[in-house]
Amino acid sequence: MPSFDDRFRAKLQELFAWRRDVRRFRGDPLPEHALQRLIETACLAPSVGLSQPWRFVIVDDPARRQAVLDNFSACNAEALSAYQEERAQLYARLKLAGLREAPAHLAVFADRGTAVGHGVGRRTMPEMADYSVVTAIATMWLAARAEGIGMGWVSILDPVVVAEVLDIPRDWRLIGYFCIGYPEIEDDRPELEREGWERRRAATDHIIRR
Repeated sequence: MPSFDDRFRAKLQELFAWRRDVRRFRGDPLPEHALQRLIETACLAPSVGLSQPWRFVIVDDPARRQAVLDNFSACNAEALSAYQEERAQLYARLKLAGLREAPAHLAVFADRGTAVGHGVGRRTMPEMADYSVVTAIATMWLAARAEGIGMGWVSILDPVVVAEVLDIPRDWRLIGYFCIGYPEIEDDRPELEREGWERRRAATDHIIRR
């Protein structure tokens, strides 16, 4: 049984605090096998019924990357149109993806129809397959941060278009598309907070008792 002391717990808390959604990347390539190693760590995450529904698609092809970037640009323009006046001006200034700069792109899907796990835990809450994939992503994100590697979650995309671009099975659901590489800057505050878009609330703001 491993033992985790106070020093380890303090460093772990520091890791949590410095895990950022990165959108500004240096051009340095990732070390060989780094992405594969991070994916292997992600697969240590818990999953409903031990179903391991995560599916990782490494996007290397320049044409597919460009198609994803084009879709982001279209979706981002549509999102901008939903804001007015000062909020629209602020949104237009935000950098919301590092699709051009990041050396690695990774799409993560949930295979909701997997037979692995024999359906345990999914009869009443089938969405648990999606949540399991999110735990794998969070695990990978922390492992990446521990190696000085940044991840940026790009959600301003049409999941149907992305699935078509990547030519994946129809019954897989896109959970996240990620830019991965070395951060251009380091900061323990979320970029959206630094830019004045939103502030981080205290944990007590999210707790209720019954």
